[in-house]
Amino acid sequence: MDSMVRRELSVLLKGGNAHMDFDEIVADFPLGHMNGKAPGMPYSFWQIIEHMRIAQRDILEFIRNPAHISPHYPEGYRPDPGDRADKEIWGGTLSGFRSDLKALIDMVQNPAIDLCAPLPHAPDYTVFREILVVGDHNGYHLGELAIVRQVMDLWPADRKYLTGAP
Repeated sequence: MDSMVRRELSVLLKGGNAHMDFDEIVADFPLGHMNGKAPGMPYSFWQIIEHMRIAQRDILEFIRNPAHISPHYPEGYRPDPGDRADKEIWGGTLSGFRSDLKALIDMVQNPAIDLCAPLPHAPDYTVFREILVVGDHNGYHLGELAIVRQVMDLWPADRKYLTGAP
């Protein structure tokens, strides 16, 4: 049972199965649109991904660092509305997201970590619960990014199948 739960949690974090994974969403992304917003959307592509990175990092640090202090909610979980990314910031956001995701997957796959034990510094929480929160949060925003990319016609021509075009 333990190995099956670890495998399924890893799959949840990596993506795939029922939805696209992070690397599929950002692959071949036209950098000229990283600060673009779809009509009616308050956040740009970069701001959404940076929000995902911040939230994921917060949960990772909450799990492994008893002295961690979470950002103030909600303002600490998103860049300022006027913030814009350049190529370097975009790359840093993607790299940071991937690195923290790998750390969470490594944690899940480590048999020395009891996924269901209460966290010593937060007895109402477990690694298992926090991994589910990350998977749910990331899945929500990955779907959002895929749909907005579709609405803005930002998929490469060879991936038009994602938009429903013939």
